Amino acid sequence: MELQGPLSVSELTELIKTCLEGTFSEVTVEGEISNYRPSSTGHLYFTLKDAGAALQAVMFKNRLRALTFIPRDGQRVKARGSISVYPQRGTYQLVCEYLEEAGTGDILAMLEERKRRLAAEGLFDEARKRSIPRFPETVGVISSPTGAAVQDILNILRRRAAGIRVIIIPTPVQGSEAGPIIARRIEQANQWHLADVLIVGRGGGSLEDLLPFSEEVVVRAVANSEIPVISAVGHEIDWALSDFAADLRAPTPSAAAELVSANRQETLEMVRGYRRLLEDSIQGRLDRARLLIKPFAPENLELRFRAILQPRLVRFDDAKEGLLLGMKDRLTRARRKLELALNTLESSSPLAILERGYAVVQDAESGAIIRRASEAAPGKLLQIRPMEGLFTARTETILAEGERDGNKKL
Repeated sequence: MELQGPLSVSELTELIKTCLEGTFSEVTVEGEISNYRPSSTGHLYFTLKDAGAALQAVMFKNRLRALTFIPRDGQRVKARGSISVYPQRGTYQLVCEYLEEAGTGDILAMLEERKRRLAAEGLFDEARKRSIPRFPETVGVISSPTGAAVQDILNILRRRAAGIRVIIIPTPVQGSEAGPIIARRIEQANQWHLADVLIVGRGGGSLEDLLPFSEEVVVRAVANSEIPVISAVGHEIDWALSDFAADLRAPTPSAAAELVSANRQETLEMVRGYRRLLEDSIQGRLDRARLLIKPFAPENLELRFRAILQPRLVRFDDAKEGLLLGMKDRLTRARRKLELALNTLESSSPLAILERGYAVVQDAESGAIIRRASEAAPGKLLQIRPMEGLFTARTETILAEGERDGNKKL
């Protein structure tokens, strides 16, 4: 068809759109799914490819009810639909109305065969896997230095474990030459003891993009590594044979960074928790101590001292007054007793008797006291002692008791 005059891009695109959509309004295409990516809106985007070409395809959400399987990369399918042109981008795609399995793709078949063979050699056995160091000092990252995966790893480690040293071991992660180089970098890291743990991986991509990490030479290098290896290839739905040989599989490179820093972060949080508990305990004890010593503050101590001492001073004063009164009372009673005794003593004193006119009569020779008249014979020389002085007398007459006239003699 010969066109006259120059056409605008829109005019040419519209002619192509009319031609393609009118010619291929219903077509069935067989190919291998690649770069499968479900969207958040529910639509399915993927690429259909064979050895010579690739075709963009989409299956909208309203057509998924007829889907009897979950599509995946490497799967061979038959897609029935129509060709649609998107003028704004100048691209065309297959809008799938129906999708069915057409058999396992060549890539998946090759990977499954390689997986069975390497598993039979024991490269995937759990017994040969080693634990990841709890607190690695150095982490080696075998990946493309310009890829987003490396930046994600660095950002996470910088935030969660700034003390970890990171060594980037550069390698291509896509293409036919990438596999041997990745294996060589793993061997070099072991030869030079570059790290405590290795992260081997890349960001997401199609099944073909991830093939280097399923190369046999890479799988063997991962399995034979003396340094523990974390395989972090693609997104969570992606996989590679290095995942099975590695000591630990991470769904993404970012998750691998979180795994190597998890123990350090958890321990740091635990120590911080213990610190808070210790600080709270010390603060609680200080608060209790302040409450206990608050009554003994300078402004309260004198009042408390007075409150304690005042009752004792009152009791002391009362005891003092009671003691003085008791002593005074005892002295008064003792003085009275003494006066009574003195009076009694004075009243019974011979001198007091003599003072009342009485005298003591003694035998002048023997000095015996004459108490009865019968003890003094007539003519007896007597000594008579009045209150003062002494004189003698001789008895002449002795009268019996009751006789006063002196007529009767003894």
